Parts: sequence; C-alpha cells; structure tokens
Amino acid sequence: MNQAPLYRRLADHYRTAIETGSLACGDRFPSIRALMARHEVSLSTALQLCRQLESDGWLEARPRSGNFVRQPHRLAIRPLAEPAPNQPLDPAQYVGVHARVSEFIARCRQGPVKANFSRARGAPSLYPGEALKNAATRALRHNPELLVNVGPHNGNAGFRGILAKRAMSAGMLIAPEDIVITQGCIEALNLALRAVTQAGDIVAVESPTFYGLLQILESLGLQALEIPTSPHTGISLEALELATQTYAGIKALVIVPHLQNPLGSIMPDAHKARLVAFCEQQGIPLIEDDTYSALCDDEAPQRALKSWDKTGNVIHCASLHKILAPGLRLGWISGGRWQARVEMFKHAQTHYNEELSQLAAADFMATSAYDRHLRRLRGTLRHHRQQITEAITTYFPPGTRMNHPNGGMTLWVELPDQLSSQRLFDAALAEGILIAPGLMFSNSNRFAHFVRLNCGWPYSSEVDAAVKRLGELCLQLTL
Repeated sequence: MNQAPLYRRLADHYRTAIETGSLACGDRFPSIRALMARHEVSLSTALQLCRQLESDGWLEARPRSGNFVRQPHRLAIRPLAEPAPNQPLDPAQYVGVHARVSEFIARCRQGPVKANFSRARGAPSLYPGEALKNAATRALRHNPELLVNVGPHNGNAGFRGILAKRAMSAGMLIAPEDIVITQGCIEALNLALRAVTQAGDIVAVESPTFYGLLQILESLGLQALEIPTSPHTGISLEALELATQTYAGIKALVIVPHLQNPLGSIMPDAHKARLVAFCEQQGIPLIEDDTYSALCDDEAPQRALKSWDKTGNVIHCASLHKILAPGLRLGWISGGRWQARVEMFKHAQTHYNEELSQLAAADFMATSAYDRHLRRLRGTLRHHRQQITEAITTYFPPGTRMNHPNGGMTLWVELPDQLSSQRLFDAALAEGILIAPGLMFSNSNRFAHFVRLNCGWPYSSEVDAAVKRLGELCLQLTL
C-alpha cells in the first residue's frame, strides 16, 4: 500500500496534537518558516500542510497575524455508519427508476429556482473557459475545414495520446490506439455494459449509486444487484463475495473507486488490488468509472483499478466533464479484452465525436496550465465543502449525519429521525430550493432518508439562507 504524502502525515500529526490538547484552540500555529525548519521540509510541503489543516477546519488564517488553531464545527455531526455486509440482496427488485428520475427532473423545472443543490456540478467560474476558447480558436486557425470534415475513427490521435500519457500517473499503461473517445462517461458506461452483457443479465453495482447508472441498466434491460458500500472505503468486498456465492450469474461489476457518487468514498489501494484479483478469479468483467479521481484532495494521483489489471478484465471509463469543461461532454473508454466490441458498438451507436473540442482539450492538457487548474479546482472545492458542511452543522437538527469526503463537489446527508427525503424535497421545492432525494440512488427504499447536496457553487448569502431554510424544514417535518 502506498504511504500517504508527507504533508498529509504531518497534517495528521498536528491534528492529533490539537485533539489531545497539546495545541489548544486559539493557539498560534507554527509559521511556514518554522515548519520548514522543524520538519526539514520544502516550502511547498509546509504550505500544503497548512492548506490541508485549514480545509479540514483545524486552522484559521487571520490577515497579517498568521494561522491559529480552531475546532471544526463539522465534528458536531457524526459521520455516516458502515453498512451491514450481509443485508438482503435482490436483483429482481424493480420500482422504475426511469419514471422516478423523469418525474424528479420535470418537477424541478416547474418553477423558479432560488438555490439548486440537486446537481453534481461545479460552477462555470471554476473552469478555464477563456483558455479553452483560445485553444479552440487556434485549432480552427490551423485547420479551417475542421467543422466541415468527418472526424477521425475513435477520436483525434493527438488527444488520445495526451490521455494515454496522463493515464500513466494513475499507474495505467494504455496505448492511444486502445482509447475510444465518447460523449462523456455516460456513453462510455453504455458501451462497456453492451460489450459484456445482454438483456436480462445481472450487473452488480454499489449501493447507493449514481441514478444515471441505474437508468442505463434499466434502458439496456439489465438487473441491478446492489452491493452494500462503505461511505469511507467503498464497496464491501465481503458483501460482494457473498453475492457471488448466492448469484452465480453476475455478468459485470460497475465501480466508482474514487469519490463514489453519492457517498464520496475512496477505496484504499489494498482494497482495489483485492477487488481486481477477485473479479479476475470469478470471471466478472470489472467496469471502472473514473470520473472524479482528479478531484481528490491528495496531490498525488489516485491509482486506477486498471493499473492492477494484467489480463484485460478491467474496462476503464473516464470523463473530463467534472474536472475540465462540462460543456464539452468529453469522455473516453479503454475496453481491455473487449476493445473490439467497444469499437463496434461505438460505431453503431454514435459513430465519431466531433474533433474541435478534442483539439482544444488536448492543447490545454498538454501544458502545465492543466495541472495548475486542477490544483486550484481542488482547493476551491475544499473551501466550498467546508462552508456547506459548517452550515449544515449549524442549521440542521440534532441527529443529522453526513460524510466528510476528501474531495469532490457533493455531500451525502442522512436526515434525522428517518425523515423522508421525498417530504423534504417536496417542501423545499415549494420554496424554490432543489435537492436530490436519496430515493433516486437505489432501486430499494434503503436511502429514503438521505439527500445529496451540491457544494460546487461559491458560498453566498443566498446559499447560506437556503441551507438554513433546509434545516428549518427538517425540524418542522420531524416534529
């Protein structure tokens, strides 16, 4: 297992010192210069250490005075409980998630919106729009006929080369020829599932899981077998092993190993390696959705499930939708031993992707500006999460629980007293506040008292008022 980065280990050291009282609330924290000398670390490491403690709520930066120790408000809210790995599983259970999601979308469009917490999306200001516009302009200048020519098979070769090179940082050795460009990760997942399943098959998924995946499974005539998933370490391997003993016909497993949607869990490396080996042993194709890994707080890249794959049993799907430009709808897939089938279905389904967006993305991603963008994006999202978390702690009733993810742009909140998220959704919608009720993230009713809240938008007085109102509605509905 990889050791945590030095700045994280030092941050853990100081967090322990605060928790044990060695550093008291209000104490001045050592300066950057003092940290560098005391621990013999670089300026970058000392700054990362302070940023980590500040984002976690343990430090308060005061203008012209330095950093001071504080106690995070978020500690007042308990983290989510671990799931029972032996809870009943039922792939035949079906309540029509398509209809449920369609109704949710239709109702969200019925009136004016004051605050929208229902999406898993960052604000447009978080993304390098100007740089991408300039890159697209350069591409058109160099190739004026770009918009009137047919795009290349499987995607622009230069863009696929950039993706393959970037994939190396996650431990993957993928040839550009083994990459197919897709319309976001949704199409990549569609292609992966079509390549390894047929109608009526059982597909294991995390529980809860992104409702878009449940829609894909339903549209393909597949049955979702929901596997209990930890809000901290991801899918329960014990529950998965039990499921394979009970259901011999599992044809695929779909996993989001980093910042799972909606839980925000990150699988440890040892967990990932064991999962890849288990699926290979059982003959279960493993489909990896790597949409969010670049949003993890750690500066070191997360190691992909695909990096442990020696036989082509892992199909890697990814997207730039959350991390670079939502408007481009750029995703990609590397199909492992099913690469030929993936390419066949891509051609039959949507043919090629337009090339301009690929050239613009490749231009930007080939430079250090892309890495700087990701660092800024992670830092901004950390700040937004901290603000929303503290607001929830302040305004929501006692008994509320939530995850504390190390990255990403959503929070998974358990409502007090088993309060129905549908009731809260209805009450909030009447006041122009949108949330994503937990009922959409499962074909069962296990998460009927959970909500997913977005924290990808800048915190403002309007956002604060909306979180406060949600807390008031929770209290009213539980009385």
